[in-house]
Amino acid sequence: MAASFSRWLVDPKKNPLAAIHMKTLSSRLRNYGLRYDDLYDPMYDLDVKEALNRLPREIVDARNQRLLRAMDLSMKHQYLPEDLQAMQTPFRSYLQEMLTLVKRESAEREALGALPLYQRTLP
Repeated sequence: MAASFSRWLVDPKKNPLAAIHMKTLSSRLRNYGLRYDDLYDPMYDLDVKEALNRLPREIVDARNQRLLRAMDLSMKHQYLPEDLQAMQTPFRSYLQEMLTLVKRESAEREALGALPLYQRTLP
């Protein structure tokens, strides 16, 4: 019961509030030329860091360029021009498949009782 309710709650095709949220988030990401996967912080989650390390260099470089452009636009209190905003694809995923794979591998290692591949250390 609770699982079906939570699926309904976040599905923009079934819940009108989720659709409004998705539209608002999409317009804000387009303003800065970002994708949803760009919002994941590799310093916060080590699985994200490992997934980014496994991606091809071109994809990671494109992500870094989008983040730098977004920070530059934010500092200038500007948005992307309208013609560039129309070309943006904010929900086109490039990280989710690799992140799922990394999380599955870490869960398997934990289930087998092996040591984790990486551990958080304080500097």
